[in-house]
Amino acid sequence: MEFRDYYKILGVSNDASQKEIQRAYRKLARKYHPDVNKGEAAEDKFKQINEANEVLKDPEKRKLYDTYGKNWQQAGSQQPPHWEKQGFSRGTSRDGFSRTFHFGGNRESRDTEGFSDFFESLFGGGVANRRTRPDYDYDRPGRSHEAEISVSLADVCHGASKTISFQTYEADESGQVRPVTRTLNVKIPKGMTNGAVIRLAEQGDKGVGQGVSGDLLLQVNIAPDQRFQVDGHDLHTIVPISPWEAALGGKIKVQTVDGAVTLSTPKGSQNGRKLRIRGKGIPKRDGAAGDIIVQLEIRMPDHLTNEEEQLLRELSTKSRFNPRDKHSQRAGNYG
Repeated sequence: MEFRDYYKILGVSNDASQKEIQRAYRKLARKYHPDVNKGEAAEDKFKQINEANEVLKDPEKRKLYDTYGKNWQQAGSQQPPHWEKQGFSRGTSRDGFSRTFHFGGNRESRDTEGFSDFFESLFGGGVANRRTRPDYDYDRPGRSHEAEISVSLADVCHGASKTISFQTYEADESGQVRPVTRTLNVKIPKGMTNGAVIRLAEQGDKGVGQGVSGDLLLQVNIAPDQRFQVDGHDLHTIVPISPWEAALGGKIKVQTVDGAVTLSTPKGSQNGRKLRIRGKGIPKRDGAAGDIIVQLEIRMPDHLTNEEEQLLRELSTKSRFNPRDKHSQRAGNYG
């Protein structure tokens, strides 16, 4: 029968304090809880974590476990030092050696279903091969919840605080489960990207017994902005320019999240050309920031004055430019 190193399962040393054990258990329980972790091995790992915590959180059980350790099967009928002084009742197991099988006074033992054979053999047993285990309160982590929160582009660029309300269920003093509306103040860290998740530890349903409360997982959705399309930490925008700004080059104003900046357009810019404004996108964790990608859109005037029309006619007679010389007719991209 496989020996289970409960200290190794929880990732603590053999002389760990009760606080260290509880802290390790809560961290692992949140990580491998079936409501959070959908991995194939998560459920089995979750059971091992609960079994290890059940033993190590109880000083009496932990003392017995430490006494036998890896040699529990070879312990035989030998009693550990000062056995009678520890206040345990004793029984003979089906394996033929003496050990404790009852804890905490005169409580009735319950089935060991859900725990390993190692746990049952060390702590269960009893008369007539009855499968029993020590009485204890079953610890179960609370359920985690998922929700979405909508924030503005300015919120993720500067950071913000949002007040949210949500409904959960809690048992009252009579044991009745009732809906409860909770209100939390959530900090939106600077630099969050679309779809990122904020984990609010232990803000989900309350656990059972000493089980840790579940978490609240908030998915960040950046609200649409009429100026920008969000792509990770970069922002994309389309800026219209005139034909002469495209041909002659110039300086145009481009809006950022924090105001306008001046962008130089090169001479001979074509429609759809993209220019980059560095460091004006969404901040990153390392202190840098994404960029703003500016796509130029050449727009013709809706109406021409007589003078403008005359100037264009002169240009048409003097210019040798023919766009079809280098760019032949081609099929459009539809669908």
